[in-house]
Amino acid sequence: MAVESPAGRFDVTANDEQSILVLNVGSSTLKFGMFPIEEGDEPFLHGVLEYGESAAGQFRVVDTRGTKSESREVKADRGSAVPELLRYLDSASQFGSVRAVGHRLVHGGSKLRDPVRIDARVRALLEEVVPLAPDHLPTELRAIDDVSRFSPSMSQVACFDTAFHSEMPRVARLFGLPRSLSESGVVRYGFHGLSYEYVADTLSRHGDLPARTIIAHLGSGASIAALRDGISVDTSMGLTPTGGMVMSTRSGDLDPGVVLYLLRSAGLSADDVDDAVKRSGGLLGISGSSSDVRELLAASSTDPRAEEAIAVFCYQAKKLIGAYAAVLDGIDALVFTGGIGERSDAVRGRICKGLGYLGLELDAKLNREGAPRISATRSKVAVRTIRTNEEAMIARHTRTAIEGALGAGKAPV
Repeated sequence: MAVESPAGRFDVTANDEQSILVLNVGSSTLKFGMFPIEEGDEPFLHGVLEYGESAAGQFRVVDTRGTKSESREVKADRGSAVPELLRYLDSASQFGSVRAVGHRLVHGGSKLRDPVRIDARVRALLEEVVPLAPDHLPTELRAIDDVSRFSPSMSQVACFDTAFHSEMPRVARLFGLPRSLSESGVVRYGFHGLSYEYVADTLSRHGDLPARTIIAHLGSGASIAALRDGISVDTSMGLTPTGGMVMSTRSGDLDPGVVLYLLRSAGLSADDVDDAVKRSGGLLGISGSSSDVRELLAASSTDPRAEEAIAVFCYQAKKLIGAYAAVLDGIDALVFTGGIGERSDAVRGRICKGLGYLGLELDAKLNREGAPRISATRSKVAVRTIRTNEEAMIARHTRTAIEGALGAGKAPV
């Protein structure tokens, strides 16, 4: 049907088949995709709703079957983005085809590891995990509640960024803290699991997943993981997504004494420290100007602080790759993914420089082109770039979670 917008009319191709709606709620964006319920990683309708602190945002949607797209301003903030999207899909005669909604949740805690259909028990368990991800889970849980209010009988599935790392050995999970704390759940969980899972599955499907693989998910949030035979054995993020390597605005790992010093001697409050390590640290904090790698690279030749920020980012990534090569007793493949990993040949080149001792050598031309394989022919380590697709992974998990009910001819509940 035709949907009114300030820019005119947008005709969404009618869809009569059953579908899965995937919601990926971030701190400043709501990404969504509508996938066929039977199979397929390509959404027939997808888009993003960008929002900020004010009630103004940008909504972009692409109808791949009708090869149409729309971009318009909307009145939406973090709290109203999902209802805005649901109303849009309903007005476009799309929501009626939805048989299940899959959600990306950043943290499942110690009790929720695998994708799971959401019921009252699961919803209560998720509430208990909020202290582990206070910047993410409240918004993600609100999205679940928004869908429940809009369609009370809709089946919903939670897919966790921590799930992929659930088989990490205990030696990689434990912090050097009293056992009572680790037994209460203060351990390394790891994140970006849906991205790692998609990349590993993509490699496996093409017969290109060797025994010892390191994946670098480099974006606004950045982490690195070591995989043995496709299973995560270590990863850089820890109890929360703030740990690991330096990121756009997150500090990454700190000496615990730094936090104690800031609280006890520097006069910072807990909220001040929270801001320093999550929102004003990282590349933004080091450079004093930007959290965007593209902007920092452009300024690096004339701004020493921008250059220093990029240097720290690449140094820490290289250091982790070396550490995980030790964990794996060598390395067969290195994969770059995430917005920076997929697109920045300069960052990939700087990270890989000096890793020749591992048998790794880039092909400069292929790296500039962002080819699927960017290692030199004589390189003993295959270096690849793969575009990640968390939404497709969520759609797969949602199909699996609901297929019993649909196969039995029952309505999802």
